[in-house]
Amino acid sequence: MKTLIISLVAVLASAPLQAMAEFQPVRDEATFRALVEGRELARFGVRLEVLPQGQITGRGFGMRVGGMWEWRDGYFCRTLEFGSSGDPYNCQLVLRDGNTLRFISDQGQGDYADLRLR
Repeated sequence: MKTLIISLVAVLASAPLQAMAEFQPVRDEATFRALVEGRELARFGVRLEVLPQGQITGRGFGMRVGGMWEWRDGYFCRTLEFGSSGDPYNCQLVLRDGNTLRFISDQGQGDYADLRLR
């Protein structure tokens, strides 16, 4: 019984690592542009477009969303404005798993958001 419990704990503890292993880094701007060009990034309540000229447009929970972006040193760097609020300039690590892009703030050290390519 003790062996079964230890095995179960080991499997459960490794589940987040296994889920993370499916995501691969998007390493360069050309690859990122090819992924998002002409497509929408979506998640519950949010729909965004990352435009080739450096703009971000869309809607989030009924509010207009806008901003600017650039690719810098292997990171997606952006500002966002929504409603009367906004997010300051932040460089994010981008990972890909199929049609899902994961944006991890603070150069991969912060919170993340998964958006589906549509």
